[in-house]
Amino acid sequence: MRETPPYRYTDAVVLVPLFLVLLIWGVFSLEMRLGVNWNDWGIYPRTLRGLRGIVTSPWIHGSVGHLYNNSIPLVILSAALFYFYRDLAWKTLLWGILLTGILTWAIGRPSYHIGASGLIYVLVSFIFFKGVFTKYYRLVALSLVVVFIYGSMLWYIFPIEDGISWEGHLGGFMSGLFLALVLKASIPAEPKYPWEAEDYREEDDPFMQHFDKDGNFIEKKPEDAPSPSQQVRVRYHYREGDKADQD
Repeated sequence: MRETPPYRYTDAVVLVPLFLVLLIWGVFSLEMRLGVNWNDWGIYPRTLRGLRGIVTSPWIHGSVGHLYNNSIPLVILSAALFYFYRDLAWKTLLWGILLTGILTWAIGRPSYHIGASGLIYVLVSFIFFKGVFTKYYRLVALSLVVVFIYGSMLWYIFPIEDGISWEGHLGGFMSGLFLALVLKASIPAEPKYPWEAEDYREEDDPFMQHFDKDGNFIEKKPEDAPSPSQQVRVRYHYREGDKADQD
């Protein structure tokens, strides 16, 4: 199997977030241009017709403010997903949309649920929990950054404000946690230092040989110092004419 060139992953970090944002803004612009309202393509819980919203609802928004609030987190989090979890990015994105939609359809109130916020909660939850589960220092650092920036979003998985699909938020949060548990990430192996090897012998380590028995550092070991026979001697030879000139 041929390996995918590295540049394709770099392209995905830029192109996928850009595509997602253009998609949600394009759908909203098309609604305005045609003078239509596609909210009925959202998820309507526990109805057969509402099932189509599992795929279509993330791309439909009710206002410019709704779009703006979702656009920036969608760009940042999807770029982080494709940069740090390139092997799992597409699975997380696609399965996250499906699982969030199914959960929203199952537990939601009888209303149309629209917007990319459920997907955003998938990304926040997945990136946070996956970093914690892997215990790899770079991914843990990413988890802390996500908590610092988006930690306040946690409150909106509860019904604290009317007009917000907390069911979609909760579905996204639970879907991200589930995917963080079941999807396996490839983590770089931690480097092994020579002194961690089982057959390590301190007396054979060139660096440790620079210390005496009291722990004092020695610039050069006695055996490394040049012997008298190895010392460099410089001899000057003068011609008779050169001496006369110098006088």
